[in-house]
Amino acid sequence: PVVATMIPVVNVQLRQNVPNPFNPTTQIQFVLTGRQHVVLSVYDSNGRLVRTLLNDVRNSGEQNVTWDGRDGAGRTAASGIYFYRLEAGSFNESRKMLLLK
Repeated sequence: PVVATMIPVVNVQLRQNVPNPFNPTTQIQFVLTGRQHVVLSVYDSNGRLVRTLLNDVRNSGEQNVTWDGRDGAGRTAASGIYFYRLEAGSFNESRKMLLLK
């Protein structure tokens, strides 16, 4: 008998930012397999929101968002470790990045 194997469908993929470490800008890439609402945010090492980079509906495919190293008020962020988090449907993943000046 033939047994069907279920291949998990990857709906969203969050990639490591490039370059990392960075100064003053970095690119954050992610992939969507369908149109959906996404939120991409940057947090400091204490878990405080630094800036929301994206809060919008995006089409499927590769997405590229630039962070210019500034907070929500336009101030330059300090050197250090930051985390970026992507939320899309039930997907929620964070990655670490390093801002060096």
